[in-house]
Amino acid sequence: MSDDGDDAAPRSAVVLDFLPRGRPDDDRPQYERSPVAFAVGETDFRLVEAALTDDAGVNIGDRIEIEPPGENVTHIRSVSYDDLSSTATSELEYAIDEIIDADERRFVDFYNDAQPVTTRLHVLNLLPGIGKKLRNNILDARKRGPFESFEDIRARVSGLHDPRGVLAERILEELREEDLKYRIFARRESE
Repeated sequence: MSDDGDDAAPRSAVVLDFLPRGRPDDDRPQYERSPVAFAVGETDFRLVEAALTDDAGVNIGDRIEIEPPGENVTHIRSVSYDDLSSTATSELEYAIDEIIDADERRFVDFYNDAQPVTTRLHVLNLLPGIGKKLRNNILDARKRGPFESFEDIRARVSGLHDPRGVLAERILEELREEDLKYRIFARRESE
């Protein structure tokens, strides 16, 4: 259920780590290495490694265009969670929070629009801590009108105290776990 946005618009990513001398596991001499950045896509939460120009001055938290590659970006490749640097893994949660906060409407609409996956499984049940009772509370509340914000969800759904945090936790789970059967937000490295 990834929201890929408008195909004509450039897709951006939030920088998780910047390695001005390239990856440490690169066997080439240091003077031959290009700077790289690890980043997470804003629309599909795809993890990428961006090869950058030598004069690229990016910092953690900056946005870079990845599709098509923007200024200072020479090449993009998908990576898995295990490929990230330790700095990138520690920054990932903050970047996800920032992406959710920057586009709250998109993520509130997830609660408004979530549908069954199968006759026995609803997409809301894929979220951490949401069982049958809480799912039914969400569905009942949205029948009375669409949710307007995370605060509105929190106020109207008994038992759902952190609707934003639940989504962030699911996104992290999808990025960490390669073999999940259902993905809601994060595109796999191979997709």
